[in-house]
Amino acid sequence: MISLKSLYFGTFSIVGADLEKGDWGVAVASKFIAVGSLVPWAKAKVGAIATQAWANISYGPNGLELLGQGFSAQEVLKKLIESDEMKDHRQVGIVDSKGNTAAWTGNKCFEWAGHIIGDGFVALGNILAGPEVVESMAKAFETTKGELVDKLLAALEAGDLAGGDKRGKQSAAIIVVREKGGYGGYTDRYVDLRVDDHPDPVKELKRIFRIWDLTLLSREDPNDIVKLEDVVDHIQSALKKLGYYKGDITGVLDEQTMKALENWMLMNNFENKMRKDGYLWGSIYRYLLDLAKNR
Repeated sequence: MISLKSLYFGTFSIVGADLEKGDWGVAVASKFIAVGSLVPWAKAKVGAIATQAWANISYGPNGLELLGQGFSAQEVLKKLIESDEMKDHRQVGIVDSKGNTAAWTGNKCFEWAGHIIGDGFVALGNILAGPEVVESMAKAFETTKGELVDKLLAALEAGDLAGGDKRGKQSAAIIVVREKGGYGGYTDRYVDLRVDDHPDPVKELKRIFRIWDLTLLSREDPNDIVKLEDVVDHIQSALKKLGYYKGDITGVLDEQTMKALENWMLMNNFENKMRKDGYLWGSIYRYLLDLAKNR
């Protein structure tokens, strides 16, 4: 027989919303394989849910359906647990379309287990090193600047540094939804990343997100730009080393150089970071130089 304990997600997660941007999301980590396939659920303009401990996975899709029908986070929580005979073993955090939050930690969840409800977020966890895990997550969420994805990742990292899952580390994930926020505007998956099995999954999740951010997200610091005419020689040298530019290092921004730069950007999936005003995003410029330097 499979033991009750073997089915538990010793998990810490953060559920949140940013109504200004229209973002809802969940970040999660656990000593459990592929936690991102089971715990986090989110739907644009509807809300987000984390279901964990001896998780009733149906809380995810069923909860989102109820949120979509207009029920508040608290009402949805009540409906999910009221008929669940195992509710004392469940843990769930919910944020709805209006930023309202609700959470439940059953009194039979393995220690340490608990949650903190804040303004537009819930930090929760079970089988944790201690209450400092969710306390650190809540503080990081509240004090981190930036978009929801930045706050969620900062909170997850803070929980990890505070001890996280006391059994160890294995997987982590983040999902943030925004209406038409996915690639090309075709889906709502603004950020959707998983680390299914890794010795340091939160650190790895942050590394992957930096690549996702650089490649797919259109957000950039408007002041972090480089005038192409001022750095042509560096760009030509880098592109030449990478095999995209065949000419001499002239320092002249000619058609051959621009074509080589465009080809490099397209081949490296930076099409939504291309500009037509004679400037290059600083993040892309630095990435190009670093890539050539390490070649």
